[in-house]
Amino acid sequence: MKINYKNVKVIGFDADDTLWVNETYFRDAETEVAKLLSPYETANKIDQELFKMEIKNLPLYGYGIKGFTLSMVEMALEMSNYSISNETISKILNIGKDMLNKPVELLEGVEDTLKSLSQNYKLIVLTKGDLLDQERKLEKSGLMDYFHHIEIMSDKQESNYSKLLNRLEIKPSEFLMVGNSLKSDVLPLVHLKAGAVHIPFHTTWLHEQVENQSPKNQKYATLDRLTDLKALLNQ
Repeated sequence: MKINYKNVKVIGFDADDTLWVNETYFRDAETEVAKLLSPYETANKIDQELFKMEIKNLPLYGYGIKGFTLSMVEMALEMSNYSISNETISKILNIGKDMLNKPVELLEGVEDTLKSLSQNYKLIVLTKGDLLDQERKLEKSGLMDYFHHIEIMSDKQESNYSKLLNRLEIKPSEFLMVGNSLKSDVLPLVHLKAGAVHIPFHTTWLHEQVENQSPKNQKYATLDRLTDLKALLNQ
């Protein structure tokens, strides 16, 4: 299905795993905590229990590294029947702190693409996660000057996008969202009749995964990399 992008005036970008590396650090942290808890369970079981704990805690902590760290600690306590040492708890907390101190690694071609697009479109960031951490990453990214607006959202449901577009006085027909998650960055916008572009990252959190969408009459584009976006909009 051919999609018309001629009416697009505002482009929204997800941040994590769209502009810079993020999910890779969570996978690395899961590997580390599995090693620490290896006396109690297999790595596969630890991964499963950690995911369950994260989903259980989402309504309380929301998205981000801090909530993830608290979930690692709680899972470790339960898995060890509350016998785990203070030293191991400290090591788990340090895994979270190390994640928060990671450098911001931009994905290939991000800055050049934003610089070019900003000449013809208003660019905004729509990301979810911990406020302080996302502000830190945006500041360290060196990309702040390309964006007219930055919104750190508690969630990315259709209703969240609808309220935000109304508040910013952006018509869905003039808006294009770009992100790595079908669930959070693409399908809600398709339902609002806005434009959407899916740029998959090499790893996706299980909570963000959806079943493969049928390409028949697909109302969003899929690109291999962000640098392909300029060509898509100029077609």
